[in-house]
Amino acid sequence: MTTRTTPTVVRFNAAFMLAGFDAPQPPGEYRVDIDEEALEGASRTAWRLVATFIHLPAISAKGYTRQIVSIEPATLKAALVEDRRQP
Repeated sequence: MTTRTTPTVVRFNAAFMLAGFDAPQPPGEYRVDIDEEALEGASRTAWRLVATFIHLPAISAKGYTRQIVSIEPATLKAALVEDRRQP
């Protein structure tokens, strides 16, 4: 089965907290990876969302260590909308 990962960058202007996180995350840019798998058809290929991950700075680690956390796309979208509403 064919898979693909589409990386993107999202920006939070204020600290944010998402379900499943241990602590609020600082404002800044965060990489988000969207993993999809191909659904092969007779005439075309469709893609089905498999997972979405956000790359976080590790809170307790020093240096360039990062955490990669699975996240629901709707949760991420709602957090970004809320971030845009803040003054």
